[in-house]
Amino acid sequence: MTRIRPATDARIRALELLGVALSACAWIFTLAATLRSAWLTLSTELLPTESYELGLWETCVVQDVQGALLCQRHDSPLALPRDIKLARVLVCAALCAGLLVLALAIPGLHAVNARVDGRVKKAMKMCGGALSIACGVLVLVPVSYVAHVAALRFFDESVPDVAPRWEFGDALFCGWTAGVLHLMAGTALLASCASLQNLHAPAPLDHLRPGPRTEYV
Repeated sequence: MTRIRPATDARIRALELLGVALSACAWIFTLAATLRSAWLTLSTELLPTESYELGLWETCVVQDVQGALLCQRHDSPLALPRDIKLARVLVCAALCAGLLVLALAIPGLHAVNARVDGRVKKAMKMCGGALSIACGVLVLVPVSYVAHVAALRFFDESVPDVAPRWEFGDALFCGWTAGVLHLMAGTALLASCASLQNLHAPAPLDHLRPGPRTEYV
């Protein structure tokens, strides 16, 4: 015999939808961080009307007066800094894994009328949630590493003060947002699995009450 606890089916569905929505938003932010050229920005006092942007795939020159954006792709990946090469690999892996998260989580929703067993749906959601957390790590590690290297170079005392320094670009903040959203999405999906497990918990055995005694004369 089972007993239904206060965790309702509506709460589980809300967690499922929240996890899928956050996962989709995280993938979009990851794609934006991957494609944007402004991972690092640089501006000099000698040319105040121009600024430079360094991305994973190209380097751009922004001309403020004309509003033009001139970009050139990196000639060789071997010539890139180590942090940019690492970011390329990990962010692309996060994009592929993010699509796999959606491919697992969406069919695992209870709102989807698929002829799939409940245990299989739960397993798909659990795999999607764990993979979403892994995606968050895959995004946060390269973004934080690029920011760490840029901060070390910015505060390097051996570099003259007049020398230009790379600063944080918009793509780094997109990456941080994507990583946090991936972690939240994975947490929501795993929480829905835990709530589903506790929804139908075995009821404790009732204490046997002593029955009326029958006395024989």
